[in-house]
Amino acid sequence: MSLIAVIDYGMGNLKSVAKALQKVGGKVIVTHDSKTIQQADKIVLPGVGAYPQCMSNLKAHGLVDVVKEEIAKGKWFLGICLGFQLLFEESEEFGPSTGFGILKGKVKRFPQSPLKIPHMGWNGLALRHRSPLFEGIPHKSSFYFVHSYYVVPKENEIISGETFYGIPFCSSIQKKNILACQFHPEKSQSLGLKVLENFVHL
Repeated sequence: MSLIAVIDYGMGNLKSVAKALQKVGGKVIVTHDSKTIQQADKIVLPGVGAYPQCMSNLKAHGLVDVVKEEIAKGKWFLGICLGFQLLFEESEEFGPSTGFGILKGKVKRFPQSPLKIPHMGWNGLALRHRSPLFEGIPHKSSFYFVHSYYVVPKENEIISGETFYGIPFCSSIQKKNILACQFHPEKSQSLGLKVLENFVHL
């Protein structure tokens, strides 16, 4: 069974993500140790909190280059919520704040509207193209979101799913071995567990 490293950077919902992965058959270790991450077969970067603080914590643990190197080697990677946003070049949150820069694009705040910010609760996912993360997931299934910022990729072809909240926004991507979603699969009941199960069995 492949080992999944859930990256611990001192923030976020690590335990709930780890437990959800274990529930669907994953062998999981929560760690901020570089060697353990290098030895793992897959990487998950969950995320809750402020973009610049998360990047600061990752840098303090010496994990930014490690994650980039392991992704470049072709290791499967799953970014969740803030862990999705960090893949891109920069964010407006307390910004501009610099991210990993693995993917081209920016993270922007939702525009002023009558809708409440943060976007919190269940919303639909319109699938743009086939992705192994969504195998067996019906088009426009609902998942649980909590976020005030959204990703604007420069490469439209990497967008695997979109969601509408006042505006359409990118809610999932895939580029080769990189998979990421804005919603929280660990909070999205049976369909969320199916997403995680798909990742476990890649």
